[in-house]
Amino acid sequence: MINRFLMKAVILAGGYGTRISEETHLKPKPMIEIGGKPILWHIMKIYSAHNINEFIICCGYKGDIIKEYFSRSDFPAWNIELVDTGIDTMTGGRVKRIQNRIDDTFCVTYGDGVSNVDINNLISFHKEKKSVATLTAIHPPERFGVLELEGEYVMEFHEKHSGESSWINGGFFVFEPEIFDYIQNGDSTILERMPFETLAKEKKLTAFKHNGFWYPMDTLRDKKHLENLWTSDKAPWKKW
Repeated sequence: MINRFLMKAVILAGGYGTRISEETHLKPKPMIEIGGKPILWHIMKIYSAHNINEFIICCGYKGDIIKEYFSRSDFPAWNIELVDTGIDTMTGGRVKRIQNRIDDTFCVTYGDGVSNVDINNLISFHKEKKSVATLTAIHPPERFGVLELEGEYVMEFHEKHSGESSWINGGFFVFEPEIFDYIQNGDSTILERMPFETLAKEKKLTAFKHNGFWYPMDTLRDKKHLENLWTSDKAPWKKW
C-alpha cells in the first residue's frame, strides 16, 4: 500500500505561456492569480486535499518569481523543493531532470490547470492496472456555443457543452520510476510524444476516465472564467 503522505507530486511550471502573454510577460504562467492566489497554489491545494504534501516544482521561465513567492510565504504543511529545469526544456525533459529525486510511484501535473479529479482514486487505479504511466482522460470543454442553422436563419442556439464523445489528456498523471527509461532525448523530449507513444504501443499507458470538472488556463478568457467561478464560490476544484 502506498503511503500518500510520502508520495511526491511533481508540477511542471517552466513553460513560456505564450498564449496568455498579457500576463506572462511579467510572471510565469503558474503564478497568474485566481482569487488572489497563484494557480500553482490552487493545484497544490488539490493535492494537499488528498494528503499529498511533498512537492517538486520544476521551474524554468521566470523561475525566480516562483522562488521568491515561496521564500516569503509560509506553508508549514508542505515540503516544497524548487528545481531549476531550464528555460527551453520540454515537458519530458523537465521530468527527466528530477530523476534523482524520485524512488517510488509519483504524481505529475502541469502548472496551469485545475480539476476536481479524485487523486486517491487515480492512484488506486494506476496501481491496480500495474502500468508504468496513467493519465487522466477528460472530455474537452467546448469554448463556444453551437448554432443550428436552416439557411440563413438561426433555428437553435446551444450553450457551451463538453465534447462528450471524445477524450483528451487532462494532465494529472501517476508514474512509476520506469518512466525515466522512456525519456531518451534529454531536454528536447516532449512527454506526450515518444515516451507516451512508446508506452501506448507496449500497453503500459492507462487512462483514468474523469467525467467531472477540468479546465486549463491557456488564455486570458480562461483566467477570467476561473476567476468568476472562484469569486462566486462555485469553484468545483475547491475540495479543501
